[in-house]
Amino acid sequence: MKKIILTLIAVFSIALVSNAQKYGFIDSEYIMDNIPAFNAAQEQLDQLSSQYQKELESMHAEIEQMYKDFQAESVLLSEDMKRKREDVIISKEKDYKQLQRKYFGPSGDLFKKRQGLVKPIQDDIFNAVQEIATDGSYALIFDKAGGTTLFYTNPRYDLSDQVLQKLGYK
Repeated sequence: MKKIILTLIAVFSIALVSNAQKYGFIDSEYIMDNIPAFNAAQEQLDQLSSQYQKELESMHAEIEQMYKDFQAESVLLSEDMKRKREDVIISKEKDYKQLQRKYFGPSGDLFKKRQGLVKPIQDDIFNAVQEIATDGSYALIFDKAGGTTLFYTNPRYDLSDQVLQKLGYK
């Protein structure tokens, strides 16, 4: 009998505590779209990316042309000349892949530039959300723009505009 009463008290306590918790959500895409510095950084990153891409495409076209020329002339070349041409083409392909990693790799130039431009803005957003969560006693704040799928959200609990106000953009 005691166990049943203690179990019921525990269940009701948990229910009361869980009802007292507040939840909210933000839309980080909406927030970032309303921050001019983020849009400028994104535009700068897009320009840099297209510049890198053009350089790589040019290099790739050069390699393709070298390969076509080699195929067309291979009948006329000696074995030694064929090997030398193949080595040059292989060397160019290695340089191409190395340059591709340098620009677009996990620790490449574009990633580092993104870290330098976008990370401070994301840190500011995180700090603003953290302050709002602390001030408003929110237990959880979800981001509906990320991988978290929120099937239904009541706009009343959307804190995105509050974050923009905290950052001084509204």
